[in-house]
Amino acid sequence: QKESLTLYKKGMMQKIFSQTVRFKDNRGKNFPDWEEKKLGEVATFLKGAGISKEDVVEGGKNKCIRYGELYTEYGEIITEVKSKTDFPVSEALVGERNDVLIPSSGETALDIATTSCLKVDNVLLGGDLNVIRLQKDQSGEFFAYYLKNFLNKKIAKLAQGNSVVHLYASHLKTLKLLLPSLPEQQKIADFLTFIDKLVESKQQQITEAEQWKKGLMQGLFV
Repeated sequence: QKESLTLYKKGMMQKIFSQTVRFKDNRGKNFPDWEEKKLGEVATFLKGAGISKEDVVEGGKNKCIRYGELYTEYGEIITEVKSKTDFPVSEALVGERNDVLIPSSGETALDIATTSCLKVDNVLLGGDLNVIRLQKDQSGEFFAYYLKNFLNKKIAKLAQGNSVVHLYASHLKTLKLLLPSLPEQQKIADFLTFIDKLVESKQQQITEAEQWKKGLMQGLFV
């Protein structure tokens, strides 16, 4: 069931972002046509600062995200921050709700095109993070799904380097997008977030079943 839901989400994203499937408003009317814009027209760009691996400590005063965690810990939407730090707030970049995060360095061009939307306040953002601060009429959740799953190959082409690749704000600004209105962005994000919650629910069932099996086997063979 988890695998089926994951494949369903992947297929639906391709249909939604290519506009093969369109949502309607709450009155059943069509939303406006999507408009072509460059990412630099709808956002400003910031860079994370500081916070080494050694700065991440248990029981730290502040929540923090390091660029490597986008690869290993987070999906498109960040609703719970897993790391803490005592790194000085005055020397850090403090994230805002709706910020979109993309690593600025990685091992491969395609890997670097991973994207997450921050849905938590007062999070310190470490170095090697591109922070896309969207205008108020744009949904960070929509952008996270859109950039990571539909425009990832275009983003990969913007990356530079060989053994280590880098992605700069100056290049991201030029990325061309087709954007729906904010109400349609929100409908799309809500739909995909709902599927993610179903996937998480199935994963929880799998984890519980594995734990039950482990306990049962220990009881049988002791």
